[in-house]
Amino acid sequence: MITTQEIIEIAKYFTIVHHVNGRLRVRVNPKITTQSNSISLKDIEDLPSKINGIKSIKINKIVASVTISYDASIFPPSSWNDLIDGNNLDDITILINKLAKEVV
Repeated sequence: MITTQEIIEIAKYFTIVHHVNGRLRVRVNPKITTQSNSISLKDIEDLPSKINGIKSIKINKIVASVTISYDASIFPPSSWNDLIDGNNLDDITILINKLAKEVV
């Protein structure tokens, strides 16, 4: 199981490539693979079943990108920007915990 803190940690390796309400595509820094953490691709792909408002996550290993489809009325677009930029992390933690089904 992935924790809220781990979500915040992995977001540090993301750079927004394209973002419109409901769809976010990020580039993943290859340094993420050198980190010794217990987060697997499966953990990331399973997030839609664990957090309300995230519809789907598609990982493209070839181009090192992740596409996230989400409900903008549940998970505001500005929250994604804050998460990836490392801003307002206390607010992001509260939001993720509020929307969590299984995340701790």
